[in-house]
Amino acid sequence: MDNFKNVLVAIDFSSSADLVIKRAARIAQQSKAHLFLLHVVDHIPPLGFGEEPLIAPDWMIPEHDLLEEAKKSLNKFREKHNLENIEQIVSMGTAQNEIVRIAKKHNIDLIVLGSHGRHGVRLLLGSTANGVLHHADCDVLAVRITE
Repeated sequence: MDNFKNVLVAIDFSSSADLVIKRAARIAQQSKAHLFLLHVVDHIPPLGFGEEPLIAPDWMIPEHDLLEEAKKSLNKFREKHNLENIEQIVSMGTAQNEIVRIAKKHNIDLIVLGSHGRHGVRLLLGSTANGVLHHADCDVLAVRITE
């Protein structure tokens, strides 16, 4: 196994996130690498039709509030796994794009994320792991998640 310097683990707070963080933390520890913990908030603003912008409905949560809640959740997740001295990052956008962008920004040499191993039509619809694998400039470890 290569000795990695910077390991980025993408967490989605699903039930499989525990398995993903354990694998990433073990690799980071073995490599004496710096561990980055990332959660991407996938927030799609309201879109209008044609040239008319659509006014956001009252029930939509402001982006700032979404980001703050995600930061709190990420911190709780870090504490649950007794992880210290790691950088926590919360970003807003499309998961695969943000994971690749953050990896480039922080000179990541390994990205760790979960993969459900979808087949058939579900695979054709796309997956974050597949998108990251094909666009990242570094190694990608897709931890197999069985349902």
